[in-house]
Amino acid sequence: MTESITRHQNATAAHIELTEGYAAHNYHPLRVVLTSGEGAWVTDVEGRRYLDCLAGYSALNFGHGHPRLLARAHEQLDKLTLTSRAFYNDQLGPFARDLAALTGKEMVLPMNSGAEAVETAIKVARKWGYLVKGVHESRANIVAMEGNFHGRTTTIVSFSTDSVATQHYAPYTPGFRLVPYGDIEALRAAVDQDTVAVLLEPIQGEGGVIIPPHGFLRDVRTLCNSENVLMLADEIQSGLARTGRTFACDHEDVVPDMYVLGKALGGGLYPVSAVAANGDVLEVITPGSHGSTFGGNPLAAAIGHEVVSMLETGEFQARAEKLGAHLAAGLEPMVGNGFEAVRVRGLWAGIDIDPGLATGREVTESLLEDGILAKEAHGQTVRLAPPLVASEEDLDLLVASFAKIVSRG
Repeated sequence: MTESITRHQNATAAHIELTEGYAAHNYHPLRVVLTSGEGAWVTDVEGRRYLDCLAGYSALNFGHGHPRLLARAHEQLDKLTLTSRAFYNDQLGPFARDLAALTGKEMVLPMNSGAEAVETAIKVARKWGYLVKGVHESRANIVAMEGNFHGRTTTIVSFSTDSVATQHYAPYTPGFRLVPYGDIEALRAAVDQDTVAVLLEPIQGEGGVIIPPHGFLRDVRTLCNSENVLMLADEIQSGLARTGRTFACDHEDVVPDMYVLGKALGGGLYPVSAVAANGDVLEVITPGSHGSTFGGNPLAAAIGHEVVSMLETGEFQARAEKLGAHLAAGLEPMVGNGFEAVRVRGLWAGIDIDPGLATGREVTESLLEDGILAKEAHGQTVRLAPPLVASEEDLDLLVASFAKIVSRG
């Protein structure tokens, strides 16, 4: 038995050493090497199982290896995976039609990663501003929110307030203004005749599951209407059932001019992203003005289409709402006893850890020892985003693990 444990531990160390030796150090992973997953659970190279409470930053809303998604991917793999958009394929049209219907929009523009979708939204908004709104060339500005996370391309980090993401990447791309998240008066003051869009996350995920004041999204919608400005909702993490609604904007019955989607749109199998808007916005894009070799490829479209079909049932939205209420009931009693605050919206939670107890990283390391995978955000916050296929019993294990950490503190 001892030899077997040692062998497995050596395998973990070997994989970590290999990764650290040859892969750039752009992440700081917990010391666990995963090798398989099913539903809400994953297994490491030592054979130990863990409850995945990060779910690929909401990319795995439907869990690991969902049978419907695997079957659809296998089916398409045997037929056609890539043509490029130089030709039509038989999967993109049905996917685009049904994703447009899910969003209530007329058109979609498919890409791959979430950052690409955000870049697409920025390009579309600027071109719309020049061609439709009539802003003078090179004068368009976009207002974004402090504490945002929209990706890490050079343009996107130009309006980030995270010093880790921005330091040493100057010169920064101009054309962006920042206002405090949730402050409608600051936003109103920042908008002028050259503003083409307001870009926001309905809930700031990387920031620690920060929920804006109730009514803020409605106020943004009203402001954008009055000033002829596009409202761009980055629902890459918050969308596709994570918050108990199809989109986080739905909690305030707000419809943005453009949805920016990714992560769960690929079902955790494949990178799929898209923007969705009406024709008067997306028709500013013309052949050659924007594109992607892999965007809208048959495999991506087939998987994305299956995701849309699954969301149309409402099952996962309902599960997120029910499970989120169960999780909140377990976590909220610990506020004031190890937790400074708990924020829950659907099956998505941010927990601010009392500095007297531990750092966020230390808490995730303790959770790891207890068979729970989670991720810290900005020092003292732990983010939770279990797959929507998790059970109440799974969440009870998570709450019990937190309770043990708090009791030790």
